[in-house]
Amino acid sequence: MFEFNPTYPKWQQIAEVVRQRIASGEYPMHGLISEVKLESEFGVARETVRKATAALRSEGLIVTRRGMGSFVAGEGDT
Repeated sequence: MFEFNPTYPKWQQIAEVVRQRIASGEYPMHGLISEVKLESEFGVARETVRKATAALRSEGLIVTRRGMGSFVAGEGDT
């Protein structure tokens, strides 16, 4: 299981991991970012994952489509 740094909020640390995965190509453009999988991987509540995805969305790294989920942003996505 992921070891969190106790001096930073968990959602910020999760957002940083997802940022790194996007930058490395582990999460490809238009690839689904599963909140359920992140919740399980990091052992946190859904609300914590949602804070992380909200931060990434505000940075333009992901887009969320109602009823479909969150995806890595691609060209033309805003």
